Amino acid sequence: MLHGVLLITLFSCAAFYIGDMSFVKSLSFSPMIVGIILGMLYANSLRNNLPDTWVPGIQFCSKRILRIGIIFYGFRLTFQNVVEVGIPAICIDAVIVTVTILGGILIGRLLKMDRGITLLTSVGSGICGAAAILGTESAIRVKPYKTAVAVSTVVIFGTISMFLYPILYRNGVFDLTPKEMGIYAGSTIHEVAHVVGAGNAMGKDVSDSAIIVKMIRVMMLVPVLLIISYSVMRAALKNGDKEGRGKISMPWFAILFLVVIGFNSFDLLPASVVDFINTFDTFLLTMAMTALGAETSIDKFKKAGFKPFLLAAILFAWLMVGGYCLAKFAVPLFA
Repeated sequence: MLHGVLLITLFSCAAFYIGDMSFVKSLSFSPMIVGIILGMLYANSLRNNLPDTWVPGIQFCSKRILRIGIIFYGFRLTFQNVVEVGIPAICIDAVIVTVTILGGILIGRLLKMDRGITLLTSVGSGICGAAAILGTESAIRVKPYKTAVAVSTVVIFGTISMFLYPILYRNGVFDLTPKEMGIYAGSTIHEVAHVVGAGNAMGKDVSDSAIIVKMIRVMMLVPVLLIISYSVMRAALKNGDKEGRGKISMPWFAILFLVVIGFNSFDLLPASVVDFINTFDTFLLTMAMTALGAETSIDKFKKAGFKPFLLAAILFAWLMVGGYCLAKFAVPLFA
């Protein structure tokens, strides 16, 4: 196992180095995204030339380290963030998350897509991109390549959003106040890194509220994971899957994620310690993403087909149009 873990650690160090390059930063690609790209390059080149005894270490990174990373992700959030933006942002976030996930599942059924990829893509689009997909993957336990396919879709459309939103806002296409634009961007752009990039391009007034609204969306991952786990458990019991029943459990890492948010809300740790924890957590999540990429070959992408990207495109259109209408007309109602 150690060899596989050391290999993923090496790739993750490379991802951090590449992610610190100015060109990569300009794209707001986090080390996690760079990590999954490196992992996929490895999967399609050197993977077949390395011993099979390294595989358990890679799988350990994609499962155990992933869950530890999700728990520590809570140090990026506080419950004070929720109070700061108020009722409008919370309500819009709730509508966006609910409609995106349920709508994505319905569209996936109409397209006759794989259920795992459908759910991962819908949750990733609705909540917080790669981090949400990783959390959901741990709850439903699908094959790694399905996770990589879902991550790819949210990375593509999240990147498009990051460049498109500032252009449309600065040219007056988005007729919103800075606060409304912040709520709109935070509630509809996929990745946290993409929200930061888009927010900075639109100014501090937009950026501050956008990031907080985005963090509230991240918090919604906890109830979503609990509902997903409960649904999976009920389905297994209904189908008389006794073996599956024994394997299904509530996502304890999601509960601990919420506990960490609560602890962080008391502001007991120095800022320097929290910054270190967040950097370490990013490294853990990068290891998990790299390991998932290492399990993903081009053949598996071909197997998934075009439908996951079609689903992601439809959800992207809903987020842009539906999110804009909510920000334009719903926010003033709560003012």
